[in-house]
Amino acid sequence: MAGCAAVHEPGCAPGEDRSISDVLYFGRSRASGVVTSDEWAAFLRTSVTPRFPAGLTVWSASGQWRNADGVIVREDSFVLTLLHRDDETSDASVRAIVGEYKSRFDQESVLRVRSHTCVSF
Repeated sequence: MAGCAAVHEPGCAPGEDRSISDVLYFGRSRASGVVTSDEWAAFLRTSVTPRFPAGLTVWSASGQWRNADGVIVREDSFVLTLLHRDDETSDASVRAIVGEYKSRFDQESVLRVRSHTCVSF
């Protein structure tokens, strides 16, 4: 049963700690225009920073995706990287951030890329 073989997950190097890296992609387009930089800053201040006060990284990006009709949609976005513990509290916080953004800015989806990583400071 090769398909059921355990995947070996290497440990971290000395001086590194295991962590989860969540990279979230927030589209800026919406029916009433775009999510402005001021709106994004307020969202970070009220929804993200209180949940992850230890730190985060954010940058502006441009991307594209194919909608259900096969049309390529291009839009500007904000990308947010969060490094956190692998626990239910952190996961629930990330899910809450995604849900709040979708609700507040009338978004269909937010892309979440979650991976295990090793970090050192």
